[in-house]
Amino acid sequence: MRIHIGGDHAAFELKSHLVQHLRGQGHDVLDHGPAQFDPQDDYPVAVLRAATAVRADEASLGVVLGGSGNGEQMAANKVPGIRAALAWSVETATLSREHNNAQVVSVGARMHTTQEATQIVDAFLAASFSPEQRHQRRLDLIARYEQSGELP
Repeated sequence: MRIHIGGDHAAFELKSHLVQHLRGQGHDVLDHGPAQFDPQDDYPVAVLRAATAVRADEASLGVVLGGSGNGEQMAANKVPGIRAALAWSVETATLSREHNNAQVVSVGARMHTTQEATQIVDAFLAASFSPEQRHQRRLDLIARYEQSGELP
């Protein structure tokens, strides 16, 4: 699977670990940065690049990382058509794929150990969208609102 990953200085070590971990599992990982640790970097740079790449590459998924993961999730969700989920457990990561068909997972490096964060990302990548109609119906409601601005 192709995985686009990006983050900021707060998650630089976690991103480096995940790139190696995911490549070791046989994934094609595209690292959108940062390339080096810079405590003054701005998370939208790498996060928007990763989310935009996921949108352009339908078969791929994305991982965005920061201190809490909140800003990264918000930035990724600004990319039209992207559904990014802030995951804080294996269960929330799995449900974001199964129920919401999220294409991007956001994880806070300061909120989890490296092992916990790795398990969250692995769970996200292993899950798939549920075929239950109710989940697609709800995503369709959101998509219609995004396109028209009209409340359901």
